Amino acid sequence: QVQLVESGGGLVQPGESLRLSCAISGGTFRRHSAGWFRQAPGKEREFVAAVKWNGDTAYTDSVKGRFTISRDNAKNTVFLQMNSLKPEDTAVYHCASEMGLITSTLRNGAAYTYWGQGTQVTVSS
Repeated sequence: QVQLVESGGGLVQPGESLRLSCAISGGTFRRHSAGWFRQAPGKEREFVAAVKWNGDTAYTDSVKGRFTISRDNAKNTVFLQMNSLKPEDTAVYHCASEMGLITSTLRNGAAYTYWGQGTQVTVSS
């Protein structure tokens, strides 16, 4: 049974940084692709960033240059470094994972089987 546990959310001011972590257990981590998705109140879930099993990454346009996704295969953990945060980044951030995945499916939430409970990120002055 694959389990995902997110951490690192919180309340920050605009321009500040946060680092989210997603610990993945119960599967062969190095074979899993992982993504971060977010959902703000009253809005649909949206793709934020993903890292393939081979290290390739993808980002939604609104976070390019500000967010960095990475993985540590020794710690079975995926990270999302978020810099220059904006109020519009406020949302619940969910980590998701799936075996393999090809590049064209990374942005599609329906392609992921395993999901974490989410961590709240609030950006406000």
